[in-house]
Amino acid sequence: MDDDASLLAPIFGARVAKRLIRRFGSLHQLLHAEIDEILSCRGIGQARADVIRTLPGIARRYYAEAMPQGRTIRNPADTTEYLRARMRHLEHELFCCLFLDNRHRVIRFDEMFRGTIDGTSVYPREVVKEALAANAAAVILAHNHPSGVAEPSQADERITRRLKSALDLVDIRLLDHLIIGGGEATSLAARGLL
Repeated sequence: MDDDASLLAPIFGARVAKRLIRRFGSLHQLLHAEIDEILSCRGIGQARADVIRTLPGIARRYYAEAMPQGRTIRNPADTTEYLRARMRHLEHELFCCLFLDNRHRVIRFDEMFRGTIDGTSVYPREVVKEALAANAAAVILAHNHPSGVAEPSQADERITRRLKSALDLVDIRLLDHLIIGGGEATSLAARGLL
């Protein structure tokens, strides 16, 4: 049984799970399908369709709680999975900040700026203001590319430099800027851009 279908089998049974994955091509496509398309599948009634429509919200809630306040960030891998799960499904750009104390423990995670399918406006003043309000010693930036490409653009590199300069003025370290796209994550720190 295919991996996606095997995840659904305990909920819907193996036959219906295989039928759903065959019809939609992947779990991702199924979870983002229109309700009418889901209901048109044999073996799926309103209750089962409601379960399918609820699964992305459950996953987001699970990952939102996976990075609790007080957890220590040791390296980019500590945050990559969390951010991928929170941001890869979005169809619009979202720019977020993970505020950390001086021991790199999570103070809070904020969704700072929401954009469109191909961009968002980021205001360094607002990032600095929130970092100071959180009494953060360090920040990890993250945003998604709904296009599915996790490569940083020139605009991404420019805003990262601007944010680093603004945060440096108030003695707050910028540890990384992660770009999420298509289930992949690119670290600007790992690329030497910080």
